[in-house]
Amino acid sequence: MATLSILSPKPPLKTIFLHNPISINKQTTLPNLQHKHTIILSSKSSSFRPPEAECPVPFDQQPINEYQSLSSSFPFSWAVTDDLVEYSIRLIATGASFAFFIGLPVAWFGVVNPESQPLKCGIGALSSGLFVVTLAVLRMYLGWAYVGNRLLSATVEYEETGWYDGQVWIKSAQVLARDRLLGSYSVKPVLSRLKLTLVGLATSLAVCIFLLVNIEGSQKVSYFSSQEPGGRSVVGVYKDDSARLFEPDDFCGEPSPQ
Repeated sequence: MATLSILSPKPPLKTIFLHNPISINKQTTLPNLQHKHTIILSSKSSSFRPPEAECPVPFDQQPINEYQSLSSSFPFSWAVTDDLVEYSIRLIATGASFAFFIGLPVAWFGVVNPESQPLKCGIGALSSGLFVVTLAVLRMYLGWAYVGNRLLSATVEYEETGWYDGQVWIKSAQVLARDRLLGSYSVKPVLSRLKLTLVGLATSLAVCIFLLVNIEGSQKVSYFSSQEPGGRSVVGVYKDDSARLFEPDDFCGEPSPQ
């Protein structure tokens, strides 16, 4: 039922109800009334149609809906925040929690005599935390890159019922302009931030691995280094002087160390 609001300078405001809605785009005058009244009619039949009205792509496979779903899901929503401090704190908290509760116990019990090698255990735990954060950031980057490509592309690949009936829909001009605007100003900055994060994490992880390799190598050298030309003694495990005291017969004919 449409409503006609009749405006007149002299008589009071009157309202006429019509059972058949009529769409009027310009002002109309009713000659049968005592005074000339201007009719202003707004009809619901001329409502704006969204650009997705003729889109055959299922709702959850439309790029804009995939973007909204990704923006509110864990952990992809971390990269959308404008606060760089909050973004960094979340990554640091994730890596530190994994390193302290999982990485450190594994490194501590996986090393012989860990009390004498605290640096090795600490670097091992730190490496595990960096590795987990790197995997999380890599997963976020892949997800945002996928959505960004679908937003910037002129076509959308979708599946109606399963993988065997894939279809391709060409975006309309309005949908393409909207998606590319969203992809350029919302997704590309997120990808740039994740790229920089991955570079920093990869560099830190490489430094930790380099330190671990050097520590392990120095320990092997000291473990197999000999105090005599014959290389009979092992530092920290075996010494000829101590063995000579307990088993002198085994060292018969050999000169005693000076």
